[in-house]
Amino acid sequence: MHRDRSDDVEEVPEPAGFPDGFATGPGARDALVVLASLRGITPRTLHRLAWAEGSATTCLDAIRGARAGSENDQDFARHADPSVILERVEELGARFVVPGEAEYVPALLDLQRDPPLGLFVRGRSLLELTHAVSVVGARNCSSLGNEMAMALGAGLGSVGICVVSGAARGIDAAAHRGALAMGGPSIAVLGSGLDVPYPKGSAQLVERIAAAGAVVTEYAPGVEAEPFRFPARNRLVAALGTALVVVEGADGSGSMISVDHAIDLGRDVYAVPGPVTSPLAEVPLALIREGATMIRGAADLLSDLGFGGRVPDATPQGLDERERTAWEALVEPSPPDVLAGRTDMQTHEMIAALVTLELRGLVRSVGGRYERRLLAPTPNR
Repeated sequence: MHRDRSDDVEEVPEPAGFPDGFATGPGARDALVVLASLRGITPRTLHRLAWAEGSATTCLDAIRGARAGSENDQDFARHADPSVILERVEELGARFVVPGEAEYVPALLDLQRDPPLGLFVRGRSLLELTHAVSVVGARNCSSLGNEMAMALGAGLGSVGICVVSGAARGIDAAAHRGALAMGGPSIAVLGSGLDVPYPKGSAQLVERIAAAGAVVTEYAPGVEAEPFRFPARNRLVAALGTALVVVEGADGSGSMISVDHAIDLGRDVYAVPGPVTSPLAEVPLALIREGATMIRGAADLLSDLGFGGRVPDATPQGLDERERTAWEALVEPSPPDVLAGRTDMQTHEMIAALVTLELRGLVRSVGGRYERRLLAPTPNR
C-alpha cells in the first residue's frame, strides 16, 4: 500500500539506529534504564540526543546538566537510582532489553527516527516471536468485528504466527484471545508500565499473553497509562509485525496512526471491509481505496502470507438435518418466517432450530432477525 505524501514537508534525513557503542561501556545500562524512565521527553528527542551525545552515559549527563529535557526530567535524572528500577523489573519477572543485545530485534531499528532506547519485556524472548502479524482496530467494536478479530487471531495462531496488538478492549483483546485459543503466541505492547495493565479489565488477558508469548513496553514500572502514550505505543505494534491488519475503525481512529507507521516501515497493510453504512467501516474501506489489500477473513490473510489451505475447518459440526437446513438458509439477516419460506420447514420448526443454533453460539438474533456469527477455527487435536 502506498499513500500520496506529496504535500508532506520534506524532512532532513536523520541517522538511523544508534551510534556505535551507544549502549555499551561502563554505566551504559544504568544510564539507559534511567533514560527509559523519564516521563517528559519523547523517543524522537531521545534519538536525536543519542546522536548528538554519542553514548547513553553522555545523554544522561546532558539531561542532568540541564542541557536537555524538561525540569522534571532533569530533577528525576539527578536523583533516580537505576538499581532500584532494575530491581523492580526483576520483581515483575521481566528484563530490560537494550540496543546491541540479541533480543533487541532488528525490526525495532526499522523505526529509524524513534527506536526505543530499551524495552521492558516479560515472557518469551522476542527472538522467538519474529514471525508475527499486527492486528489493530476499534476499542468500541461491533460484535461482528470482535468475531472477525478473534477468527483472524485464531487463524494466525493455528499456523504458529504470533499476533501483535495492544491488549486494549475490543479488536486488540479479541485478536489476542483468538491466538491464545489455538495455542499460538502473542505479543501485547502496553502504553504503560508492566505493573500497570490498561484497561484494568485486561489484567488476566495480559497474564495469559505473558505465559504464551511476551508483554513489552518502553515505559518503566509505575508509569501510568495516559492518552499521549498510545500513539507512541502504536509504532511498536507496527514495527514488531511483518504485516498489519485493520479490522474496524471510525474516521479519526487511532488505527490510522498504526497504519501510517506500518507504511513508513514498509509493512504490508490489510483491511477487512464492512458495511458502507457503518461508521466503523470508514477506516478499512478508505484504506482499501488507497491500495490496502482487502481480506475477508483468516483464509484470505493466510493465503496472502503463504499459508493457503491451512486454516482449520470452521464449518459447524454435529448439526442435525433441521439445524443444517436453517444454517444454509441463513444467507442474510432474516426473520424466522422468511427463513421458513425458503425451506420446507414450518415457522415453529424454524424457530426451534434457530434457538438451538443460538444456544450453540452459531447465530444471533438482532431486532427479530437472525444472522450467522463468524466462526473461529477450532484447534486441531
